Amino acid sequence: MSLVAFAVILQQVGYQGVSFLPCPLCILQRVGYLGVALACLLAAGISPLRKLFHGLAILTAGYGVAVAGHHVWLLSHPGESCGIDPLELWINQFQVVNALPWLFKADGLCSAKLPAILGLQVPEWSLLWFIVLFLVLLVTLFKKQK
Repeated sequence: MSLVAFAVILQQVGYQGVSFLPCPLCILQRVGYLGVALACLLAAGISPLRKLFHGLAILTAGYGVAVAGHHVWLLSHPGESCGIDPLELWINQFQVVNALPWLFKADGLCSAKLPAILGLQVPEWSLLWFIVLFLVLLVTLFKKQK
């Protein structure tokens, strides 16, 4: 949740005078983070279905790795982007976007080079955190319960 909050702060306040408008892949990554958080919350709260929700959190983190990995690849191959992404139109038509546009509205370009934060672009940070979440969830799935 704190990673999504940081993304919203970057979007609203900016960094180094630049507003970080979320692109369609950014929005899909936000959905991934929220999905991991929700699945972990359900795993912690519903004991009989703990393994199911834990597995769902792992799948959601894997989804995040795939989306963030594609986003990092796209940053290193800017010629592959055609400008306005058809995915943007698809994402922006959902009701949740109208209800929470500050969180889910895709306005940016996926191949836009924005200022690096501590040496990494935001999609690279996202990929790193999704990998960490995926590995931690995978290890804790097989850890013995006390």
